[in-house]
Amino acid sequence: MNAGPSAFRPCVVIPSYNFPVAIRRVVLAVRAYVPDVIVVDDGSSEEGRAAIAALGVEGIATVHHRAANGGKGAAVKDALRLARDAGFSHALQVDADGQHTLEDIPRMLEAARDAPTALILGQPVFDESAPKARLVGRRITIFWTRLEVGGSAIADPMCGFRVYPLPVSAEVNVWGDRMDFDPEIAVRLVWEGVPTRNVETRVRYVSADDGGVSHFH
Repeated sequence: MNAGPSAFRPCVVIPSYNFPVAIRRVVLAVRAYVPDVIVVDDGSSEEGRAAIAALGVEGIATVHHRAANGGKGAAVKDALRLARDAGFSHALQVDADGQHTLEDIPRMLEAARDAPTALILGQPVFDESAPKARLVGRRITIFWTRLEVGGSAIADPMCGFRVYPLPVSAEVNVWGDRMDFDPEIAVRLVWEGVPTRNVETRVRYVSADDGGVSHFH
C-alpha cells in the first residue's frame, strides 16, 4: 500500500554517469528543497566516480556505486530500491546534468502530497536551446506512448523530472535499463492502475562548458 499524506517522506534520486562538473551543483541545489538525496554512480570513469564519492564523504548525499555502467534505467532501479528500503514514501528523480528547473521541485512535491498514490510527471516546456531533432523524436515517442496507455495520462514519457510513489515504483517489473526506462516505467505504472499527474516545467539543454553531457542514443 502506498503511503498516505501523513507519512509523506520524499527523497531525491539522481542517476549519474560521468557528470563530474554538474553533479555537486545539482545535489546542493536540490538539498535546498529536500535534504535526503541518493546518488547512484553508474560506473563512471575515475573523475566522475571521485566527484560522487566526495558527496558521500561530506555527508550531503547517500552514495551508491555500481561496479559497471548499466544505463540510466539500471541506476534508477537501484536508487528506487534504496529509497524504498530506507522508508521513503516518494522518490523525486532528477537528472544529473542540470537541465531541469529545480525551482519547480516544490510544485512537483505538492502534487505528490495532494495525490500520494500518483506518479507525478514533469511536462517539459522547452526553450530555444532544445535541438529540433530531439523535439521531433519526442513527439513520435509521445504518440506511441498514448497508444500504449489508451489516452493522455502520460503527457511526456521522456522527461526524467518526476516523482515516483513507493514502494510500487521500486517493485514494478521494468525491462529497460537505459534511456528506454523512463517511458517504460511510466507506461507500466499506468497499466498497474497508478494514477498520474502532469506538471509543466521548463527544461533547458546544458552546454558542455556547464557540465552538460548527453548519453541519449
